[in-house]
Amino acid sequence: MTQADQSLAEFEATLKAHAPKLIESLQQGRFDEATQMFNELNQVRNHGLYLEVGKLTRELHNAIVKLEMDTCATGGDPSPITDATDRLSYVVEMTEKAANRTMDLVEESAPLVNYVSYEAQSLTADWQRFMRREMNADQFRDLVKRIDQYLQRSMNDGGQLSQNLSEIMLAQDFQDLTGQVIKRVTRLISDLESNLLNLVLMAGQVDRVAGIQHDREAMRAEQEKKKQEKEPSKGEGPQMHADMREDVVSGQDDVDDLLSSLGF
Repeated sequence: MTQADQSLAEFEATLKAHAPKLIESLQQGRFDEATQMFNELNQVRNHGLYLEVGKLTRELHNAIVKLEMDTCATGGDPSPITDATDRLSYVVEMTEKAANRTMDLVEESAPLVNYVSYEAQSLTADWQRFMRREMNADQFRDLVKRIDQYLQRSMNDGGQLSQNLSEIMLAQDFQDLTGQVIKRVTRLISDLESNLLNLVLMAGQVDRVAGIQHDREAMRAEQEKKKQEKEPSKGEGPQMHADMREDVVSGQDDVDDLLSSLGF
């Protein structure tokens, strides 16, 4: 039995013990005596309330300490929330830097690959003409020069492509670092969620001990109304669990079906 339940049981026992005498005093007009009984009952109730509030106050203090939400002094260590913000900013910065570097390297490599592909097709066509004896001596000498230039440039471009691919691979090393950072922030969020849940439970205990009742439906409706007023339109972002939703397209076939249903 919790302290709150014990205090409530003591109050109910005292109320039952005084009820007959209280009714008798009221019926016989002894209001001073009835008032005294009311005061005694109120003291019993307040005693249990004070004990429970004291306990909840200590638990609340401990929960706030665990949250470590207090503003840090100048020059002191940052709070976990500030640290998490800095870490997420670091993740965004590293991800953006890696993405930009990767795109730059791809744009730099694309012309090299296009040249190799285009020139290989052109040389293959001319080589087929030579094999069919459809090429004179001057054309053959020109073909030999082009093949030599192609081989020389392929060596240089191949080295550049290899270097670009190595840099692209190195640019992805941010995943290991950002993964560790995100995991740490995730653990912090889980701890905050747990501590905030404890605060909600303690607030519910205070209401129960104090005899406060709330209209849950009205509160929920008010929250939904405020949420809609604050966010009149909300865009859909990346679907983290698209396979668990029926309103998310997952392939070209789904896109075609959607367009067909719309008359396109």
